[in-house]
Amino acid sequence: MKYFTMKELAKSSTADKLGIDNTPTSEASVALSNLVTHVLDPLREMYGKAITVNSGYRCPKLNASVGGAKNSQHMRGEAADITAGSREENKKLFELIRDNLPFDQLIEYNYKWIHVSYSSMHDNRSEILHLNH
Repeated sequence: MKYFTMKELAKSSTADKLGIDNTPTSEASVALSNLVTHVLDPLREMYGKAITVNSGYRCPKLNASVGGAKNSQHMRGEAADITAGSREENKKLFELIRDNLPFDQLIEYNYKWIHVSYSSMHDNRSEILHLNH
């Protein structure tokens, strides 16, 4: 984990506000490390500039509090929502991931942010979704 820390992958202002302990389980920590090793660190290398993690690991209570999907990969430590600060830059991140890196799901929300997941538990689907959210 060269560019990202476990702390930033588990940080949540919602968890802080609601007093939720969002400490990753040991399984989620391994999954987060794999996400960083296979996707986020290589992406940061290619992009050459800082990338912000808006949401990484979410414990089940936090995931419910933010309205996350009931089977969200965030709860397993397999997903992160990231941004480079603008829609134009987020589109670049999306294209770098799509064209160069392994992923399970890659979702863009009108390029407001990018959701990327990676699984070591099964074959990655390389599923791409475009959502107007």
